[in-house]
Amino acid sequence: MPPAAPARPTALQVDLARLIAQDIVARRYAPGAHLSEEALAASYEVSRTPVRGALRLLATQGLITHRPNSGYTVAENAAQASPAIAGAGPTQDELYRRLIADRATRVLPDQFTERELLQRYPAPRSVLAKALLQLSADGLLEKRKGHGWQFAPSLENREALDESYRFRMTIECAGLLEPTFRLDRNALERMRAAHEALIQRDDAGISAAEFFGLNAAFHEMLARCSGNRYILQAVQQQNQLRRLEEHAAFHREARFVDSSNEHLRIIAALEAGDREKASQLMREHLSTSLRQS
Repeated sequence: MPPAAPARPTALQVDLARLIAQDIVARRYAPGAHLSEEALAASYEVSRTPVRGALRLLATQGLITHRPNSGYTVAENAAQASPAIAGAGPTQDELYRRLIADRATRVLPDQFTERELLQRYPAPRSVLAKALLQLSADGLLEKRKGHGWQFAPSLENREALDESYRFRMTIECAGLLEPTFRLDRNALERMRAAHEALIQRDDAGISAAEFFGLNAAFHEMLARCSGNRYILQAVQQQNQLRRLEEHAAFHREARFVDSSNEHLRIIAALEAGDREKASQLMREHLSTSLRQS
């Protein structure tokens, strides 16, 4: 029989239990796998004490089993479970997504303090701090000089988003037809391999930051091949501006498979030496993204 869960788990234990549960359902930990306190503490960057409490909580949910002197292992049917771990407030990942969605719809202002966010969202301070650091690492948020945070510049409304896509159709499609265009075949091959590998992966293992990074790198690579410095600068600026909206769309629609396949068709046209077709495919790709954004 597993050790009883504490009567009042801490916010950190609840948050950690939810994160581990999400990873179990996403099959990061296979059925029957041993869950080491030391390894989990290192993986989630916490001490062993909250890990121990989180494991007790997960055992009460049936996601893991406990054996005396052997520790915890992932239950055989854990991936089919729907854990409902009670606690006050969202997990770090849930809060991260909520902040992105609220900023994308302009519920949140450009600038704010942690105190203002704590009044708006029922999250422990430690969870909020980690979510803000994650947003900062993904280039969506910047620390203000002196006090508070501010979102990085982005497309401010629906009209601006539409204008951005139409501008990109003009610039990026033309870039593929520039007389100075020189295809970097080594870079193109690396890009093909990265897209093919992404498509083969489990959806749950792909983050918005990872997909945006690959997506932005693809468009920037083609702009660099154009040999036109102003086209490259324009694409780099658009990548920076659309970062927040692309993150929000990833969690809302998860269109990465279709988008990656569209990129692969553009790559195939370029490998065949057909820049006219590649330009046409680029226009169709951006038009589809505009309709679905």
